[in-house]
Amino acid sequence: MKIDIVTIFPDFFRGPLDYGIIRRAREAGLATITVHDLRAFAHDRHRTVDDRPFGGGEGMVLKPEPIFECVEGLGVGSREERLARSSKTSVVLLSAQGKQFDQSVAAELVTLERIVLICGRYEGVDERVGRYLADRELSIGDYVLSGGELGSAVIVDCVTRLIPGAVGNEASTRQESFTANQPVTVEGANSTCGSGGLLDYPHYTRPAEFRGMAVPEVLASGNHDEIRRWRRRSALEKTLRNRPDLLQETALSDEDKKLLAQNQGEEN
Repeated sequence: MKIDIVTIFPDFFRGPLDYGIIRRAREAGLATITVHDLRAFAHDRHRTVDDRPFGGGEGMVLKPEPIFECVEGLGVGSREERLARSSKTSVVLLSAQGKQFDQSVAAELVTLERIVLICGRYEGVDERVGRYLADRELSIGDYVLSGGELGSAVIVDCVTRLIPGAVGNEASTRQESFTANQPVTVEGANSTCGSGGLLDYPHYTRPAEFRGMAVPEVLASGNHDEIRRWRRRSALEKTLRNRPDLLQETALSDEDKKLLAQNQGEEN
């Protein structure tokens, strides 16, 4: 996969791209990530990339000319061309007004061959960039950041770890929070539990007892059926406690509903 990042702060990405899974994916040739300095495409003496908006208002807005020149120079074609040929390239504008980025969007992006991420700044980006250049606008949450650099780093990390081979144990990416339910089979026995769109179940490691806090006995029992049931119930409990909204979007089995009812009964 090839990822291009368009930003006025290229040095920002020296840290996020040089560690962990992203670094390993780059070194293994699984991902090629290139950062482009937007100011290199501004041709006045001051390399101006922003201006005041028509109609007045506070703050500055990124101008369209340098962004169009930069992205078109990458050879990804126009928005119309990409849509017409069902291109495996997506040009993404990071924007507080964008669709919220989540695991399902990450799963969609990882199927592409190339992603171009345009980092917004200041009070926003000229609307013509979103309408005629980018084919999607994304936001990483309902809050306002100083720019799209942090959002781009989040998207790059989330998408890169889904590239086959990027994570040492690929099965681990199928049982995390917000991931569709894909149980992992180990030696013929389904010994773990996918999240199924819920938050991930709790994890414990050695020592079995730490400062008087013990690991649940069921996890050391070797009974895979009981472990799966405990993990599912724990995931349901944590989701109900921290993100009850996810329960409205997740297909729950009859057993899930019974476990939830039991949990709510115990709380009452």
